[in-house]
Amino acid sequence: MRRLRSRQMIVTIHGTSIKKVAVLAVLGWMMTFTLVGLMTSLKPEYRLSSSSVNNVTNDFPEETFIHLFSFENHYFLQSLPKERQKISYSSILFRMMTSINPDDPRSLLGSELPGFALYDSKIVVAGEGTDYTNMPYESAPPLEVMLAEREASIENLQQADQAQDEKPVPPPTMTTGGKKVVYIYHTHTYESYLPALKGTTDPDLAFHRSVNITKVGQKLAEELEKRGIGAEESPVDIQKRLTEKRMKYYQSYDMSREVVMQAMGRNRDLQYLIDIHRDSRRRKYTTVTINGVDYARVVFIIGGENANYEKNLQLATQLHRLLQKKYPGLSRGVIEKKGAETNGKFNQDLSENAMLIEFGGVDNTFDELFRTAAAVADVFSEYYWQAEKVQAPAPAQKQ
Repeated sequence: MRRLRSRQMIVTIHGTSIKKVAVLAVLGWMMTFTLVGLMTSLKPEYRLSSSSVNNVTNDFPEETFIHLFSFENHYFLQSLPKERQKISYSSILFRMMTSINPDDPRSLLGSELPGFALYDSKIVVAGEGTDYTNMPYESAPPLEVMLAEREASIENLQQADQAQDEKPVPPPTMTTGGKKVVYIYHTHTYESYLPALKGTTDPDLAFHRSVNITKVGQKLAEELEKRGIGAEESPVDIQKRLTEKRMKYYQSYDMSREVVMQAMGRNRDLQYLIDIHRDSRRRKYTTVTINGVDYARVVFIIGGENANYEKNLQLATQLHRLLQKKYPGLSRGVIEKKGAETNGKFNQDLSENAMLIEFGGVDNTFDELFRTAAAVADVFSEYYWQAEKVQAPAPAQKQ
């Protein structure tokens, strides 16, 4: 008979080891809470957001994500051509380290050639004919150009105004009840149009103190009012204030920001902020014929460096699609702008419903611009009332 001896294992735990584990655990929790506190206390524009993740993933080729999906389902690879079914990790690493995309020369030339930063903008939604060769841009004129006295065709402006007023708009079935819910302003107040300036043919001189982009803003406000939407057009002359305070042209957005914030503080009913500008592109890019009538085309600009980017983009995209449906070709699309040589916010961090719209270019007439203002008011009112229905509280059910 064999005896089985039981062996006992004795484990010795030193008190110092327990103390080390406890200290490390406490330190880990403290670091975690500190990190979370720092992230939540940062200003919105510095927090990690989906736009931040988007910026990082921009350096990855599109097929990278398909390869990730294929780890779970190999059928995803069938959507790629055979020559792109093998992933190059060295290429991805190169793009992450240098921000240079071998398939996009702009990523290399943009930081080397003067003025090439103009093409840093990104086409988020392309309208008809929109590509990187005809991106919207605004010239920054010398102060003497803006302040120069030029003769304007007031008669032409009056005729355009009268022609638009003759087009009847059915009485609105809904109104905002006297509340001003849309605020229209102009960061570059003196941007004007050559057909309204007598004897001026140089696009770099298309600026005027009174006959300018503000007339388009006034018309848009009028058209919105006709459709029951209370709108306020800012009377503030941003360029005049810059001159009075001896500020530079590139500080225009700092000045308009003050104006917008004052308006928001004065009127709590404001829901939408619209900054209206004029593109510097020529007529062939900024004009479209719809049903035999010429319109000035519009383009939506979204600041890529603001905390409300996603919401602003969603709003602009929806308006673009409505325009495309009712007025084909009127919208040139939605463009994202950011980088060292642009503002990157355009005051759009002040509201989830903020947008910048370029109305026409230097060669458009006020006839064309006012038609477009009516078209934009038409689709905006459709969007606004639909959004109001969606956001309206459900009626209380009877008990």
